[in-house]
Amino acid sequence: MRRERRFGIVLLFALLVSAAPTKGAPPREAGKSLAPWFESLQRPDGTGSCCSTADCRAVQSRLGDKGYEVFLDELWVVVPPNSVLHRDNPTGDAVACTRGHLIFCFVPAPEA
Repeated sequence: MRRERRFGIVLLFALLVSAAPTKGAPPREAGKSLAPWFESLQRPDGTGSCCSTADCRAVQSRLGDKGYEVFLDELWVVVPPNSVLHRDNPTGDAVACTRGHLIFCFVPAPEA
């Protein structure tokens, strides 16, 4: 009985780990077909390109007291208002183009 219980615990743990979202995963549809969309993203301050698929990832986001916040590395990080792009988003997820906690561009998830 003990062996079966231990096996059940190990199996449950394996299922939980495999079901967890991948940290830093690219947006759901980020394939070759969306590469032009990522390359078209321009920084709102006019200083050039935001990013590419390598710099961007799907993120959890929410509206906080100071505007948008994204969940990066187990922390809620405030998105600078001058980094928010209000435009089409074919990925289905909020997208942040970052280096560490520095957010170059943020595209909110499409509203359902």
